[in-house]
Amino acid sequence: MPPRIQRHEKIIALVREHGFMPIDGLARALSVTPQTIRRDINHLCEEHILRRYHGGAALGERLENDDFQSQKNKMQSEKAHIADVIAAHIPDNASLFMSIGTTIEAVATALVKNHKNLCIITNNIHVAAIMSGRSDYTVIITSGVVRPLDGGVTGVATVDFINQFKVDYAVLSASGIDQDGSLLDFDYKEVSVMQAMMENARLRYLAVDHSKFGRNALVRMGDITDFSTVFTDRALSAPMREKLEGAGVKWLVAERESVHDA
Repeated sequence: MPPRIQRHEKIIALVREHGFMPIDGLARALSVTPQTIRRDINHLCEEHILRRYHGGAALGERLENDDFQSQKNKMQSEKAHIADVIAAHIPDNASLFMSIGTTIEAVATALVKNHKNLCIITNNIHVAAIMSGRSDYTVIITSGVVRPLDGGVTGVATVDFINQFKVDYAVLSASGIDQDGSLLDFDYKEVSVMQAMMENARLRYLAVDHSKFGRNALVRMGDITDFSTVFTDRALSAPMREKLEGAGVKWLVAERESVHDA
């Protein structure tokens, strides 16, 4: 196999693994110059395999759909367990914001089993479809532009719509969590929507499986300490536990079904 093709495969693998890779990081990993990496990224962008951002690259359209389907099928039991525990912490008659993502869709599935009289405001048409079958639910879909990939609704109109409400809970996820606790995503429009949900909710629940910790993405949504409770499926690292304890944030490891209070 030609060296250039081998390099392209390694670049794609690194971007898949980390979500976003800076040019300098790819150059170091592959022992080539940044100029070589830029040419490789340009070629892969022309093929819609990658999408170029300032200073690096993320997955392009051709791979995003494959990765979304893979993500949807991956760790289903872990996501379902997280969802069940979140559902146990939401009472009947509550109002909720619910954002984009397969974990949030799992939460929707868990809630419809036995919760009554919920009001759900969501920018996720899959969540709306799951929850609209209940006659005692009020399901409100935000305005905005629908992404064909994952059924997410984003845009300026979406943020304006969200800002009209004040709800009991915001149930959100993130594409990645940096070591310093920064919550990361790839789409600044989606981030703007989630920030509006955070600002207009009395309690904020973060639902993230263990694969999100240490995963890179381009846009900063906020900090893990911005949430009331963090729900995940594996024990957190000691530095992350200390960070949450210092901020008075609870975390719950669904696998062990044990709540930790700071």
